[in-house]
Amino acid sequence: MGLIKGIFAPDLKIFMQYHIFAVWDFMSLLKSLQVNLTCTSIPWFPKGSADTRYLINEIVAGEESDVDSHGLRKSHFELYLDAMQQCGADTKQIGTFIESLKENGDLSLAFDSAAVQPEAREFVEYTFETINSNKDYIQSAVFTFGREDLIPNMFISIVNDIQQNFPESISEFKYYLERHIEVDGDHHSHLALEMTANLCGDDQQKWLEAERATMQSLQKRINLWDGVLKEITETI
Repeated sequence: MGLIKGIFAPDLKIFMQYHIFAVWDFMSLLKSLQVNLTCTSIPWFPKGSADTRYLINEIVAGEESDVDSHGLRKSHFELYLDAMQQCGADTKQIGTFIESLKENGDLSLAFDSAAVQPEAREFVEYTFETINSNKDYIQSAVFTFGREDLIPNMFISIVNDIQQNFPESISEFKYYLERHIEVDGDHHSHLALEMTANLCGDDQQKWLEAERATMQSLQKRINLWDGVLKEITETI
């Protein structure tokens, strides 16, 4: 409750400056699944289950090339950047991080160059531990239960409060949240659940590993929110 209450203070910008890293690494986790579950190299060969290929490609298409409030194609990361710019949140940090990563390919160096907060850094680092495990069933479980199936319900309460407390200066942020509720809640979360079930199958060991990884992912998210709340509290 403390965080949700804090989000709707003028310090919404602080929340967004942290959360943009979760939005970005969400896309990286998603693309790692696409690489592991489909053929993304040339020459092309059929890889894995066609059902699983369909599920991940359908999710990627929606997340990587959705539409903004003006009907233009954009990724959800780009939608979030638009929302940050509209409400005056600082995008320099995420911009510096992305440019450093493009130039050097070194995650640690990019964190340092952008002076990323420890909680955001640890959140992203765990996501990349999951990516680097190369275990598609763990990646899928963290994606599904730590992201797709969790986020829509979390965002519904945020949108309800935004409608009551904020003017049109954050209409793009409200649009971003509503798109996540609509796309993830009504469609992508069901696809992700089916994908994870297909990958874990009847293998109890896979389900146990997936559960442990998901619990760790959720703890990293709690830590991220605690970092946001701490900074908001310190600025009051």
